[in-house]
Amino acid sequence: MHHKLLVSKYTSVKQLIYSYFLKTLSINTYKEKNICIKDEINHLYKDRNESSVLYISSVVLRLSKSQNRKTMELANAIASDLLKICDDVFSVQIVPPGWIHFELTDSTLATWLQSLVKGSGEWGVGNGKRTCPQFSQVPLSPCPLVPLLPAPRPSYPCPMPNSLFAVQYAHARCCSLVLLAHREGLIKLREPVPNTSPAFWDVISPNPLPWLNGDGRLRLNHPNERRLIAELVQVVDNIECADIKGSVKWEKVALSLSQAFENFWSNCRIWGEVKITSPELTQARLGLLMATQSVLRFVLEESLGIIAPLEL
Repeated sequence: MHHKLLVSKYTSVKQLIYSYFLKTLSINTYKEKNICIKDEINHLYKDRNESSVLYISSVVLRLSKSQNRKTMELANAIASDLLKICDDVFSVQIVPPGWIHFELTDSTLATWLQSLVKGSGEWGVGNGKRTCPQFSQVPLSPCPLVPLLPAPRPSYPCPMPNSLFAVQYAHARCCSLVLLAHREGLIKLREPVPNTSPAFWDVISPNPLPWLNGDGRLRLNHPNERRLIAELVQVVDNIECADIKGSVKWEKVALSLSQAFENFWSNCRIWGEVKITSPELTQARLGLLMATQSVLRFVLEESLGIIAPLEL
C-alpha cells in the first residue's frame, strides 16, 4: 500500500486529488494564476458511476483563455505533470474538449479504506485537532478550504426520528457483526469492547486488512460493495470539504449510506461458505463494515447530533 500518500493529511478523496492538482497547477506557467486556482476544488466533481472512484475537473476549460493556450494543449501539459508525481495514486485521462478525469487506483483506494478502519472514532477528538487517521497521531494543518473537525453539533432535535432509526440500526448492526467476527476468530481486535477505547476498532490481525488480491486488485468488486464504497467516499467528501458542507442534507446522506450498507449486508456474505473458501474476502468485507461504522458514527453524532448506539 501507499505509506507515503497524502492520506495522512487529506482524509477526503476529493482533497487528496485536489492536493496533487493544486501542486501541478502552481508550477511553471500556472504559477501566476494561483489566486483563481485556489477555487478549483469547487470545480472537481465525483462521477456518479459506482464501479470506480472517478473525479472530473473542468479547470482547463476555465483557465485556457487566461493562460492564452489551446485547451487540449494545456490539458495535456497538466496531465503530463500530474503523472510525474502521482501515476500510482490515480490514473489521468484527458477527454475532449478539455475535461480531466482522475480515477483512483485500487491500491490507493485500499489505503484510504484502511485509514477509515484505523481511524474509527478518532475524527474530531474533543481537543479541536485533526489527527491522521492512519499514519500518525500528530495534529495536522488543515487544507486552506477545510475547517477543523469536528463539525458543530446541531442544537435542534432530530427532525426525522423514525427514518433515522434505520441509520442507528445500521450502526449498531455494524458493531455487533464486527464483535461477532472477533469472537469467532475471523479478525483479532486489541480492544473488543468499543466503548472503552477512544478508537472503536484496533485491529491486531490481519493488519492491514487484505483489501487487495495477489494481482494488486481490490477484492471488493460486487456491485453492492462498490456502491457502499462510493457512498463512503461521497460522505467523507461532504464531511471534509467546506465548499459543499453548508449545503449537505445530512438526514438524506445518512439514510443513503445506511441503505447502501443494508444492500451490502443482504447480498455480500461474510459467514458460511465464503468464510471457508475465501477468508481474505471475508476479512476485506469486515473491513468495509468497520469503515462504514466509522463514518456512520461521525454522521450520527457530529452532523445530526444524535446517539450512535452500539446495540439495539
